[in-house]
Formats: sequence, structure tokens, C-alpha cells
Amino acid sequence: MAPISSGDRITYPANGYPALVLPDGKSERIKSLLNSQRPIRFGDYIWNDAGVPDGPVWVRVDLSRQTLSVFRGGNEIGTTVVLFGADGKPTPRGVYPVLAKAETHRSSLYDAEMPFMLQLTGDGVAIHASTVREGSATHGCIGVPLDFARLLYGQMKVGDRVAILAT
Repeated sequence: MAPISSGDRITYPANGYPALVLPDGKSERIKSLLNSQRPIRFGDYIWNDAGVPDGPVWVRVDLSRQTLSVFRGGNEIGTTVVLFGADGKPTPRGVYPVLAKAETHRSSLYDAEMPFMLQLTGDGVAIHASTVREGSATHGCIGVPLDFARLLYGQMKVGDRVAILAT
């Protein structure tokens, strides 16, 4: 059965949920996706969790497409364009649990603000608010627009998974 587009959301029938395979070999079933009416540009995001029930939250970062998607209970509730690590400091691929959260955080290594920080690795790779603009990069972190970072921070808990891949 084909997915059904109902304005803001593309919904899949229960007997036809597609699966996204993650870098650790596990997969996640997708019940619905946000229906963007145009390409998302640097600094833009879409967030719509209206009518989406509570459920496990996880994040998929696609470095090739330079996007991040947030899923709750199998439903995409947010998506944005991201910044990620440059050649000298690449963003690691894999599946990572959120190790720590901080609304305000300052990198001791780079002396930089990292608002709404979600720490992913022991050496400081995190998702955090950043000025997302074309031609910019990070030192391995994943930078997202400030308002999106605030929403994401509110959804994520320590232990929630973040899958980082390059398709």
C-alpha cells in the first residue's frame, strides 16, 4: 500500500511501515514523515508534533544530505539542515546514546558556546545550537538552528539514541 499524504504529514499504512537501517545494523520502523512543501534551507527547520503520541525518541543525522530528523514513536516530528565536522575534525559515524544534556555549555577545547548541548561522545562531540549557514562547519559536532535545538533538547533524554550516517 502507498503512503497517504494529508497536508503536513505523509502516513504509512500499518502493514507497510518502511524501515530505516541504522549504522549498528538495527532498524527503526517509520509510521509517518513530515511533508515539506519545499526544500529546507540553511537556518530553516520544520517542527510539527501535533497529534503525535508519546513514544521513544531517536534522531537520524544524514551527513550526505546534511539533515537531521527527530522521530517520536516512529513519527518524524522535526527536521533541519545541519552543520557538521570539517575534514580535519570529522563528525563520527555510528549510533550514540545521549551521554549528557546541558542548556548552557561552553566548550573548554574551543572556547565556544554550545547552547542546548546533547553530548554524544566522551571526547565532546555533541548536537548543539549553532549559526547554520552555507559554507560553515564544526569541529566534529552537529550544529542546528537555535530554536530547533531548544525543541530537540526538550524531547531528548539521556540514553536516547542518535544515528549518524552518510548515505
